[in-house]
Amino acid sequence: MSALTGHPRRREPRSILPWLATPALVVFVGFAVIPLVGVLALSFTTWDGIGTIRPSGLTSWRAVLTDPGLPHALWVTFAVMALSWAVQTPLSILLGAFLAGRQRYRAVLGVVYFVPLMLSSAAIAIAYKALLDPNFGLGAGLGIPLLSQDWLGRPGLAFGVVVFVVSWQFIPFHTLIYQGGVQQIPKSLYEAAQLDGAGRIRQFFGITLPQLKYTIITSSTLMVVGSLTFFDLIFVLTAGGPGDATRVLALDMYKRGFQASLMGPASAIAVILVLVGLALALLLRRLGGRDAGASQLEGA
Repeated sequence: MSALTGHPRRREPRSILPWLATPALVVFVGFAVIPLVGVLALSFTTWDGIGTIRPSGLTSWRAVLTDPGLPHALWVTFAVMALSWAVQTPLSILLGAFLAGRQRYRAVLGVVYFVPLMLSSAAIAIAYKALLDPNFGLGAGLGIPLLSQDWLGRPGLAFGVVVFVVSWQFIPFHTLIYQGGVQQIPKSLYEAAQLDGAGRIRQFFGITLPQLKYTIITSSTLMVVGSLTFFDLIFVLTAGGPGDATRVLALDMYKRGFQASLMGPASAIAVILVLVGLALALLLRRLGGRDAGASQLEGA
């Protein structure tokens, strides 16, 4: 009973949010945590994928870490990551800012830009492999010598093609992220800048980019961590060749596990991929500062 009103106090209802999050937690544990623990345990075993799993201590890890092909696969992985980020980020920001306008023709262009999102990586790889064929591809059909080169048969060109195709496929996704970010910027900031005589370029560098700080961090995290799992596109397009020019770490894991039947070393590479991804994600979060989760409106 309340001493002032004489009425019984009403109990505060218990929050149901933890119960609402339970299904998501169960799915996460079942499809992420448990498989990851299983892969970690498998990396300390010897298994050909069919027979008996035998514990082997650090044998698989020793084989992976002493393999001279591992540094090369890591270098190719980080090179694809860095170059694709350098290509995708500025183009995605520019396209996102452009498509954030309310003109009708921009909406039509936006639909065209997002066509690559509707295609699978394997389909894109098959299409580009056919287009770049030096004998029957686009260059041979149009009679353009520049396009008739052996794009996928020379290491430097093949690496450039991988970066280009990866960027072409994922720029629309990140453009969509930046388009939403630009649309959240208060119009009053641009109106005040116009009153001060700022042109479009000054508004872009003085308002748009600073306000997109946390959007850039989010997009970069998705871009960088996602680049660690590039497999199907590269496998279909170049199969890691010519030589090992495009053999990224995820493709190296597949070749060890499913072509060489070395599930222990393949699992060790999978754990390395997870650790590298976590490290990069934490690093980008640190670069975003303590307020990385704050509202974009406060990010100037």
